[in-house]
Amino acid sequence: MGVGGRFWDLLKPYAKYEDIDFLRGKRVAVDLPFWIVQHDQAIRARLPHARNPHLRTTFFRTIALFSKMGAYPVFVVDGNPSPLKQQARIERFFRGSGLDPSELAKVQVPAKEGQKGTPVKRNPVYIRYIQECTELLELLGMPVLRADGEAEALCAQLNREGHVDACITADSDAFLFGATCVIKSLRSNSKEPFECYDVSDIESELGLKRKQMIAIALLVGNDYDLHGVPGLGVDTALRLVRQFSEDEIFDRLCQIGKGSIPDLEKTNEEMDTIAASTSMKSRHCSNCGHPGSKKAHTKVACEYCVPNGSKVFCVEKPSGFKCFCPSCDQEREIKEKKRHENWLTKVCEKIASEKNFPNDEIIQLYLRETHGGCENTDTPILRWDEYKVEDLIEFLVYHQHWDPSYIRKSILPIQSTIYLRKIADSPSIEQPLLCEQYEFDSIQRVKIQLGHPYYLVKWRRAISSNNLSDGSNKESMIEEQMDPIEVDD
Repeated sequence: MGVGGRFWDLLKPYAKYEDIDFLRGKRVAVDLPFWIVQHDQAIRARLPHARNPHLRTTFFRTIALFSKMGAYPVFVVDGNPSPLKQQARIERFFRGSGLDPSELAKVQVPAKEGQKGTPVKRNPVYIRYIQECTELLELLGMPVLRADGEAEALCAQLNREGHVDACITADSDAFLFGATCVIKSLRSNSKEPFECYDVSDIESELGLKRKQMIAIALLVGNDYDLHGVPGLGVDTALRLVRQFSEDEIFDRLCQIGKGSIPDLEKTNEEMDTIAASTSMKSRHCSNCGHPGSKKAHTKVACEYCVPNGSKVFCVEKPSGFKCFCPSCDQEREIKEKKRHENWLTKVCEKIASEKNFPNDEIIQLYLRETHGGCENTDTPILRWDEYKVEDLIEFLVYHQHWDPSYIRKSILPIQSTIYLRKIADSPSIEQPLLCEQYEFDSIQRVKIQLGHPYYLVKWRRAISSNNLSDGSNKESMIEEQMDPIEVDD
């Protein structure tokens, strides 16, 4: 998904590897469709008879992300795909199914918004998965936003505008939509660090900015155009886009698409000048390879050999010897520029052979500033404390056939995390009881799990007027992860 041509392999050397403490206190936009598709397949492979693995995955991973990792997740779901995405999806289906590509022309999809064509709906099973997971997340008190189009586009917008600190998605299109920090993979039950990509590192190490990454996607293929330019890989595309600045890259691609080879005339003029100045190359000694002749060097020492510590006038040249006199340097420069010219000509000819390259509609899709998520407001409303316990239990009993007591035990980390955060934020304000019967007592000790510190929290059953007579005061122990600063504040 995202940019083709092994784009992730290009970025991998510049990944940072973070542990779960990196997420503590951070808001993260989660590409929910990616989450569902990725882990639904994994669970079905491990537990083929698991009931509704999409709900099971979403439930436990959300609890881990919010409570154990200390993050504030914002879940994003897809809206309606663009006509370009619909066409690409149909083409991908034809490829994967081994169908005759010529039959693809019979499936008419509107080329642009508002044009007539055969509507292409999403897979109904996929739609049901998204709807059920959305309902589950809202019952857990998690914010869920709907994108106008692709979920990764809204994730990137939230990140770019500062509403979240990072995006969790494996779709490299997030960079093209403007994301500044992308977490590619995340496993809450592993000691292994996860891959995290910072756009500032990509800019400084690879020299690529957002528009240049879009240019690479146009050249090697993307979710809206699977082909790109045939015969161009990601390394060639990288070399080409580095020739131009971010401000000029699209104009240059337009010129190339029309058959113009940029800066070639200037290069030819420079090469003619250099060639003229080196047309009369000086003789070189057959023994040492430096300017002069072997006969002359028997009488007068070679000026290149003697300064190198030689005690003889002329030293026999070793295997693979290269002369670095001015004329030889210029000759190599001419050859290198000629090779570059030939390479650039071949690449530009391939690009010019593509009809309507570059596709401006794809460029505008990636550069679009807003992708939904805000209803009647300028900024999204993000809250993490409106969970509905009884409705959640009813939902999971119906869909998963779980015992209510098991559900209550499973959601306790979310409830206690919210409770402790409220105490940390407003220690002077009396908070309602946890589960309507417990109040915070103390932190018992620190324990290490998966290489990270956790706190064993002691809860005390509150004494009400109804049980004062019997003096009951039961206590309970619950394991909960909580940043000590948050607690002490």
